[in-house]
Amino acid sequence: NGRPSMKFRCSSIGKLMTEPRSKSDGPLSVGAKTYIRELAAQEIFGVDFVVSSKAIEKGIECESDSIALLNTVRGLSLEKNTERKSNDFITGECDLFDEQTRRGHDIKTSWSIATFPIVVSDCEDKLYEFQMRGYMALWDADEWEVNYCLVDTPDRLIGFEPMELHFVSNIPEHMRVTTWTVKRDMEKEAAIFEKVKHAREYFKQVIAEFDQTHALAAQLKKAA
Repeated sequence: NGRPSMKFRCSSIGKLMTEPRSKSDGPLSVGAKTYIRELAAQEIFGVDFVVSSKAIEKGIECESDSIALLNTVRGLSLEKNTERKSNDFITGECDLFDEQTRRGHDIKTSWSIATFPIVVSDCEDKLYEFQMRGYMALWDADEWEVNYCLVDTPDRLIGFEPMELHFVSNIPEHMRVTTWTVKRDMEKEAAIFEKVKHAREYFKQVIAEFDQTHALAAQLKKAA
């Protein structure tokens, strides 16, 4: 139905924000269009394309361990946020928000020592940057942290990798959190909302094209 009020999740904003290679592509990049067609297919068939992996499973299972680690290292007492916020364009449920400092914290649980970023430049990621920008808009915050946390991996997920990459409790806690801070930028925020408008238009176009193509197929079958 291509509803005009379609809202994009903060975690997906980065997929929309990749720049088109040339003006002939229009306002959306090839990658953004591919992603929007996936959303359209999910809408048409009423299913979610759930991608899973051991790293994603660890992130879900060990989130509370990572939050506890961050709280210990930073002297905080933050609890998991359960509130979803939306504006006219985007929707999101952040990990942690500190009401006192008006500062947000996102938790990224690293798969192993091998994938844990040890310096800030290893953390910087456009997808995550725009996810944080979405949260800043929704929670009206000036800064949002991306906190990479290294905690023990559940035994059943490790498989054939060396155990010493996954059992990390013996490493001092402060060495197991790397933080990257994203500062609010109103111009980039406005660009997100603009991109969402174009994405909605393209989404409607894809749904209409699907309806047209498949109506034609049904007509041809009848005619046969």
